[in-house]
Amino acid sequence: MSICPKNKSSKGHRDQRRANWKMSAPTLVKCSHCGALMQPHKVCKKCGYYNKKSVVVNED
Repeated sequence: MSICPKNKSSKGHRDQRRANWKMSAPTLVKCSHCGALMQPHKVCKKCGYYNKKSVVVNED
């Protein structure tokens, strides 16, 4: 069993393999209670609501 590649990988093939390393912007939705932008399926950091229920009490 050999570790060395049998054939040379071209620059295009190598770069295609490395093409999906970029980061994507996070998905943001409006909070149903206060309207602030938040990640879906997470507690709103501004008002503390999740699924139209108060989960966390914020001291503002």
